[in-house]
Amino acid sequence: QMKKIYRISHIGSTYIPTIWAKNIVDILLEIKNNEDFQFVKDILLKNNWLCMSEDEKRISMNKGYTEKGFAKKVFHLHIRLVGYNDELYFRDYLFENSEKLKLSLWEKFEHNRDAYTESKGEFIKKYTEIAKKKYGKIY
Repeated sequence: QMKKIYRISHIGSTYIPTIWAKNIVDILLEIKNNEDFQFVKDILLKNNWLCMSEDEKRISMNKGYTEKGFAKKVFHLHIRLVGYNDELYFRDYLFENSEKLKLSLWEKFEHNRDAYTESKGEFIKKYTEIAKKKYGKIY
């Protein structure tokens, strides 16, 4: 049934070896069509993944959350239709510019987690657009 999956990619901060990251691995799973979303989701649910959110173009699933908090390893699985993969652009741009980008954001909001989270979304959007212009349509 792997024909339903187009591509699996490691994304997020743990992809970048030069920066500190929480022990959470983000994975992008690209699915070929809408009909396969439920099929893939059902397999993951049967294997103890938690569905955190979903809509017609994306599902977010997690593994590693326990009643006592985080397990040793935590995984976020971002299931998307092929082509809804902005995370790949941001990942590659962050990889090339990691020291100055993420560190500057962390230093600015070190003591204000809510402001950090809010700014992180704007930060990701800004640099995803820069990456798309720089790299062109590569994904």
